[in-house]
Amino acid sequence: MNSKIIKTLEFEKIRTQLASFAASELGKQRLLRLEPQKTLKDVQDLQDETDDGRKVYRLKGGIPIPKLTDISMSLKRLQIGGSLNGKEISQIGRVLSTTKEVIQFFEALHEQEVEFYRLYAIVDQLIDLPDIRKTIALSIADDGDILSDASSELKRIRQSIRSTETNVREKLDGFIRGKKSQYLSDSIVTIRNDRFVIPVKQEHRNVFGGVVHDQSSTGQTLFIEPQAVLELNNKLRSLKAQERREEERILYELSALLAPHVDEITENSYLLTELDVINAKAAYGNSIDATRPHLNERNHIAVWGARHPLIDREQVVSNDLIIGEEYQAIIITGPNTGGKTIVLKTLGLIQLMGQSGLQIPAKENSQIGIFTEIFADIGDEQSIEQNLSTFSSHMSNIVSILDQIDDKSLVLFDEVGSGTDPQEGASLAVSILDYVGTKGSYVVATTHYPELKVYAYNRPATINASMEFDSHTLAPTYRLMIGIPGRSNAFDISRRLGLPEQVIQQAAGFIKEDSQELNEMIADLEQKRRRTELESHQLKQQIAESEALLRDLRKASEQLEEDQTTVMERAKKEANKIVETSREEAELLMQEIREMQMNLGKSAGVKEHELIDLRKQFDELRQEESLLTKNKVLRKEKEKKQLKVGDEVLTETYGQRGTLLEKTAKGEWVVQIGIMKLKLPESDLRKIEEEPDKQVRRAKRQIANLRSSTDSHVSTQLDLRGFRYEDAIMELDSYLDAALLAGYPQVTIVHGKGTGAIRQGVVEALKKHPQVKSFAFAPANAGGNGATVAVFKG
Repeated sequence: MNSKIIKTLEFEKIRTQLASFAASELGKQRLLRLEPQKTLKDVQDLQDETDDGRKVYRLKGGIPIPKLTDISMSLKRLQIGGSLNGKEISQIGRVLSTTKEVIQFFEALHEQEVEFYRLYAIVDQLIDLPDIRKTIALSIADDGDILSDASSELKRIRQSIRSTETNVREKLDGFIRGKKSQYLSDSIVTIRNDRFVIPVKQEHRNVFGGVVHDQSSTGQTLFIEPQAVLELNNKLRSLKAQERREEERILYELSALLAPHVDEITENSYLLTELDVINAKAAYGNSIDATRPHLNERNHIAVWGARHPLIDREQVVSNDLIIGEEYQAIIITGPNTGGKTIVLKTLGLIQLMGQSGLQIPAKENSQIGIFTEIFADIGDEQSIEQNLSTFSSHMSNIVSILDQIDDKSLVLFDEVGSGTDPQEGASLAVSILDYVGTKGSYVVATTHYPELKVYAYNRPATINASMEFDSHTLAPTYRLMIGIPGRSNAFDISRRLGLPEQVIQQAAGFIKEDSQELNEMIADLEQKRRRTELESHQLKQQIAESEALLRDLRKASEQLEEDQTTVMERAKKEANKIVETSREEAELLMQEIREMQMNLGKSAGVKEHELIDLRKQFDELRQEESLLTKNKVLRKEKEKKQLKVGDEVLTETYGQRGTLLEKTAKGEWVVQIGIMKLKLPESDLRKIEEEPDKQVRRAKRQIANLRSSTDSHVSTQLDLRGFRYEDAIMELDSYLDAALLAGYPQVTIVHGKGTGAIRQGVVEALKKHPQVKSFAFAPANAGGNGATVAVFKG
């Protein structure tokens, strides 16, 4: 897009503000060169990225990217075989450590199932180099200094240096504190030419011997390396030379380690810059309370509550900007300082921001177009160097614009045709607007010429607009009114300022009749607009009241549903309580039967009338099912059942009953249907619920079994093969009670091998039974793990 529009609409100021939010140097440079894109896909991708960035900003406060330095020159030196210094390697290490942190950051977001349009795809391209990253971290400090742990040799050398320095200082401290301290000009140890020295008075230079390395500006003090520390200083210098060589070797090896991975590091640096740019766009959008615009390839613009981003939010007036669907041209009229130019700049700047991937300062659901070019002729562009008048300068600019426009262009004219004779200027303005219309371009123009009001009224796909002026306060409101042309407020202002009415009436008489009629027409339109606004306000109030009533009704409905749920829950608890009580009473009856049997002896039987009497007592435990309980059963048909291994289910697809064997890693269930095993999704299964009084009926069955067991022989072996899971467990329960009454010390339960479901159920039942002392699989010659032997307590 042409560079002139960037300057005219002050988009460069937006880029400068954006760059202040970037963390990396490359990110700042990228944002300062930010350009609008011209294709729907490119703009869509950029808007997706910024939307992702806003989501991260809301959830985590932004992407964790620290301040990163431009490492491109360092990487180029590595490519040609050069060696880097400690600071350069440290900067590369910072890029590698940031790469790891960003990968971990987005892995955590992925685990939290946060969805993004494009960020995961960008992060997936980052390459972690853990070995190199760790080596740099152990070798180089953040400020570029080489750490002692970089090599064992460097560590040894530095320990020797510290030890030698300590020895030198101790000897020199002896001079400072000893008898010869009187010969010193100051009691300090200092360094000259990388050697430890002491300041000696000039007249006593021969007291300490050694070498003079420096003298004071007056010559009264000599900095002498005493003979006593000469050898130690020599050793120290030698050690420091060794240290430098070892540091150079370490830097060379680290550079050689990095060289093969220049491409990966370059890619990481580029991707981190990309993330930094996205982060900055998100932070900037948050700072101006921006929203994501919809994109319209047909260039139908509808920006609601548009604000100029460079004006303080406390002062800026928002306006709805609409162009493209019903009309391609807007002619804005109104007094000076009314805000016409700001409206032009706001429209153009918002369009530039949106096409650059930035969110816009407007309300939700705003819509922008995709223009290949935006042109503007705004402000006084008079060129002193070219000696052009204001009119000539504007006209030169307009000529250049007309040469380039097409049906994908947006053109902004400020005071089109101004700077010359009004009649000629108005004629030129009409011709220019007609020419733009033939090219299919979208145009917004401001003007003072009344002729353009009539032009906009009569020309197809063109509409009048104006900036509102409050005649009571004699001040503009800066509100854009589309559909209403502006009118002169000179008479109203003069009247309020006290100009005699006679003068005003005489002036009005000088105005042409058609101009007067036009002003009256505009005044009538303004009155109708105010009346419409009042009706709209009343309608909005009615809608708001209706919405409030609807919310109250919904709230009441939700409360009613909640109350019903509460009642149902209470009914559930009561039903469960009844069942539990019935089960406890049934257990007492069962215990009474056992005791009667034990008292009567193994050979004796329980009398028939006693069993009938007990059965009658047990039948009396059944509770009448309430309407709420019945409703609960019906409601359960609609609710999701919690499935577990061993449950009886109905398969929706096949209409068959089956038993759940196991749940797979993919969330499917293995279902035993007859001799078949099928894998079915959980959504295809409906649990067959046990009725509330089934435990009571099961207890009845146990009593019936007990009755038959007293009259007939009970086998020491129970065969459960061929039973369904639920029936097998019920049969086992009854059998164990009968075997106990028969006085057997142990029994054998044959369950077969099969899928193992019934075998597992038998094991669980025997674990819980209070009268079972122990159990184990049968011997190999008696069925092995296809049968279980249970031993009863004595």
